[in-house]
Amino acid sequence: MIKNFLNKLPKKQGKSAESRDGGSSALSSNSSTSSRSNSASSARSGNVNSTGTNSNQNSGVNHGNKLQDPLHNKANGSSPPVPYEALPGFRDVPSAEKQNLFIRKLSMCCVVFDFTDPTKHLKEKDIKRQTLVELVDYVSSANGKFSDVVLQEIVRVVSTNLFRTLSTQPRENKVLEGLDVEEEEPLMDPAWPHLQIVYEFLLRFVTSPETDAKLAKRYIDHAFILRLLDLFDSEDPREREYLKTVLHRIYGKFMVHRPFIRKTINNIFYRFIFETEKHNGIAELLEILGSIINGFALPLKEEHKLFLVRALIPLHKPKCIPMYHQQLTYSITQFVEKDCKLADTVIRGLLKYWPVTNSSKEVMFLGELEEVLEATQAPEFQRCMVPLFRQIGRCMSSSHFQVAERALFLWNNDHIENLIKQNRRVILPIIFPALEKNARNHWNQAVHSLTLNVRKIFSDVDPELFEECLLKFQEDEGREEEDKVKREATWRRLEEIAISKGASSEAVVVPRKAMLPLSG
Repeated sequence: MIKNFLNKLPKKQGKSAESRDGGSSALSSNSSTSSRSNSASSARSGNVNSTGTNSNQNSGVNHGNKLQDPLHNKANGSSPPVPYEALPGFRDVPSAEKQNLFIRKLSMCCVVFDFTDPTKHLKEKDIKRQTLVELVDYVSSANGKFSDVVLQEIVRVVSTNLFRTLSTQPRENKVLEGLDVEEEEPLMDPAWPHLQIVYEFLLRFVTSPETDAKLAKRYIDHAFILRLLDLFDSEDPREREYLKTVLHRIYGKFMVHRPFIRKTINNIFYRFIFETEKHNGIAELLEILGSIINGFALPLKEEHKLFLVRALIPLHKPKCIPMYHQQLTYSITQFVEKDCKLADTVIRGLLKYWPVTNSSKEVMFLGELEEVLEATQAPEFQRCMVPLFRQIGRCMSSSHFQVAERALFLWNNDHIENLIKQNRRVILPIIFPALEKNARNHWNQAVHSLTLNVRKIFSDVDPELFEECLLKFQEDEGREEEDKVKREATWRRLEEIAISKGASSEAVVVPRKAMLPLSG
């Protein structure tokens, strides 16, 4: 049976066209596929026992996932319903009885065991795991539309097993600086051997052609989706990978739920940005959104632009941005590629949240800025180039060599270099002081060499403008020197006045600079 299960694992799916609200299938599911294979390989082969118990097959239809049945209470370490024995295999019953057996197996899997104690209910856990594998195999090979009763039971077994209080590690000692969090060992759920098969079962059910979206939407409803999204805060990365794939498939199949899914993800982001700054699944949610944004039709709806301004751009604010910056950058650039007029909005948003004291974060921002500028056209570039190159000039003259180096690397991009050349009369006067100071006395040799290359680019393209900027810089430098001499002369006069009146009884305000030689 295990060979059948492995053979029926879904192969990597190609891109599928979806509707105008988005839903491109570009989302990567490699990790999901590998975890599915692990699930299959861990299942035991062999026939199950033919004895079993009758379950509540003919339960009434109850829309949603609010079905309650005292027969299916959670075990939580206590004794499971007796007897808890394996039911016959699907191959051992006639075709006419397979659906009833399927429902009985679903009911049997509504018992949840306590995995915190690995010594309890070993036999029952193994029976349930084998039964779950059989359910995955049955859903994968189904050749008839799932009935209303079956849909209800499927959603019930999924809800019973997946929707739970998440285990968490103490957050008090965590330093939310991204890299520190990544170095910590993630919390692995001890129940994963069963949870993984339940996720695989849900994924096969959602993607099955026998699942009628119009009928299933009554059970995979807003309450179900809301609880599924709550699970994205799981600390187990394997669970988040499965959730990412499952939610993306739900978004693609259930068009009626798309606005609700986007709105709920927005609310998760708002709570993360403005309240907690604590959530484990931001990267996975952004990966889903990147695929959704890729499928947006043009012209972009106003609600999508508001999402960019109110949620995506403010995601640059939290300290733990390194954990999801790659996915955030992809989503941001997708917007700019869809509508180049949004480049000005995005760049000004980056400048608003530009880090002041975090050099590693500055390097990330400069990398994202390059990707945005790559998709920016001349009109949008001209609207924001003055504040943009004031910030780039500050980065170029940074004493942190990685920041200065990353800013100077912008000239290695042909598209950005052409934009700068076209607008050199505005840009060069802004950044020339940084170039000149770097060329004279920057401590890092790589930054010094890159600076000379950039100076040569401007000098070759427009030597007259370069000379004008050089003369102005020298004039400004001369004025600064004169101001410095005047300030020092003023301080000396004040010191002399203070010394001359020191012997008298008059109160004298002594400048701080005059006190410095007396200290220490």
